[in-house]
Amino acid sequence: MPKFDKSKLPSRHVTEGPERAPHRSYYYAMGLTEEEIHRPFVGVASCWNEAAPCNIALMRQAQSAKKGVKEAGGTPREFCTITVTDGIAMGHEGMKSSLVSREVIADSVELTMRGHCYDALVGIAGCDKSLPGMMMAMLRLNVPSVFLYGGSIMPGRVKGKDVTVVDIFEGVGQFAAGKMPACDLTELERHACPGAGACGGQFTANTMACVAEAIGLALPYSSGPPAEVLARDDFALKAGEQVMNLVAQNIRPRTICTRKAFENAAMVVAATGGSTNAALHLPAMANEAGIKFDLFDVAEIFRKTPYLASLKPGGQYVAKDMWEAGGVPMLMRALLDAGLLHGDCMTVTGKTVAENLKDVTFNPDQKVMKDVAHALAPTGGVVGLKGTLAPEGAIVKIAGLKHIKHRGPALVFDCEEDAFAAVQARQYREGDVIVIRYEGPKGGPGMREMLSTTAALYGQGVENIALITDGRFSGGTRGLCVGHVGPEAAEGGPIGLLKNGDIITIDADKGTMDVEVSEAELAERRKAWKPKTPAFKSGALARFAKNVGPARDGAITTPGAADEVRCYADI
Repeated sequence: MPKFDKSKLPSRHVTEGPERAPHRSYYYAMGLTEEEIHRPFVGVASCWNEAAPCNIALMRQAQSAKKGVKEAGGTPREFCTITVTDGIAMGHEGMKSSLVSREVIADSVELTMRGHCYDALVGIAGCDKSLPGMMMAMLRLNVPSVFLYGGSIMPGRVKGKDVTVVDIFEGVGQFAAGKMPACDLTELERHACPGAGACGGQFTANTMACVAEAIGLALPYSSGPPAEVLARDDFALKAGEQVMNLVAQNIRPRTICTRKAFENAAMVVAATGGSTNAALHLPAMANEAGIKFDLFDVAEIFRKTPYLASLKPGGQYVAKDMWEAGGVPMLMRALLDAGLLHGDCMTVTGKTVAENLKDVTFNPDQKVMKDVAHALAPTGGVVGLKGTLAPEGAIVKIAGLKHIKHRGPALVFDCEEDAFAAVQARQYREGDVIVIRYEGPKGGPGMREMLSTTAALYGQGVENIALITDGRFSGGTRGLCVGHVGPEAAEGGPIGLLKNGDIITIDADKGTMDVEVSEAELAERRKAWKPKTPAFKSGALARFAKNVGPARDGAITTPGAADEVRCYADI
């Protein structure tokens, strides 16, 4: 067991010297020994709550992480933070809280660590925004850190098929279209989610779990085991042990998360046909490291990366299948063998990516992943768009889609509820481009996801249609759905100037999205445009709307490390 010099660690401010006797008395009150007080303090943070299955297994894993910390010479200090679960927040005003929760998670972990002078962090998260929120805190604090995903849910089984929660959202559309009886929808809702864990497809949670491995903040293979598999507790134990090695070696998150590491992460998102939300969260994480890596940087990596893993919703398999097929290291091996991945990036193992993958060989006999020579598609499953309708960019997920070009008239709605009601009533025509605006970071506020509307459309069996928004889409969304349109309507962007019937063209091959309205006409409309009265003037949502930046930069609310005067890890 290594010996640690507390004189150079933040916890010295609360444990060392005669003047800290009052502080030490609090630790004695909690049952710590003198030896434990003088060891490094490690925050073990989780997003445990009883809001949804994504989070209910996190406290169990935290106990294993604490054991690992203790056995490796540290003193673990457990705490929890919030999370807002998108599956329950979806389709109503609760979704306005989702993206805001990412900032609250990062802030609350930062404040707990700062206030108590912890030396290192094991962060455990299970739901969409909690993963990037926890990693943002790690990069902001820059103390030695290991990220641990809480794990995905096991697939449900209905009528001999694996199903996920997205099948239920789509079932709502099928029921509304008369294609599914009420008894089948009831059977779906009762069996699609069989226990603990995050949504099982390559939706936002699993996408960001893959990011954690690819970027080097999580142990290899740790994103794979489902929440209820006891192998996950083994990874928690190892995370606790490994964070102490990082303290001994002074390996910090910003040493790991370089520009090249962010490129690796974006490659893995594209290769797995991951969630478009990664194009929001990667820039936000990069901001905490003082790295400029915006939507266009992410999109450039997506454009050059082949699509390799057939994962739901665009493909056939779920997270458990990918783990059993070889996990994220198998996928990274394929990218490294093709000369795409940066193998020289440091990771939480204390080794580089290439060193971690040294003994991994690509298995061509498994069905979930292909190597680059046999890619499912030549470019990634997520594409960036730009044009007269999106000068600051937009994002679309095309994994598994045949319909990636569209030209049609706009059908404009100023909120998701109105669009969902119109879709349920089938008040649209095939060929339309449904526009949902004033749902951006400021305009929403909170940049809601539109899974209820997109799933209803898909469930109705409509293919010749597109949907665009300045809000977001769930990782479970499928169909030609364009999100993150910027500038957003609340900032007077072109999406806010659209009228019903304006012709919109989308070409995911070329990466363009335009409106066939002259610049002169748009200029006239801009003169007549007036900002909407804010929907919230107090509370967390109002504060977020006041401070949030554009989706292109990650919808961030703080300047990040570029403006940092003093890093917490250096106190």
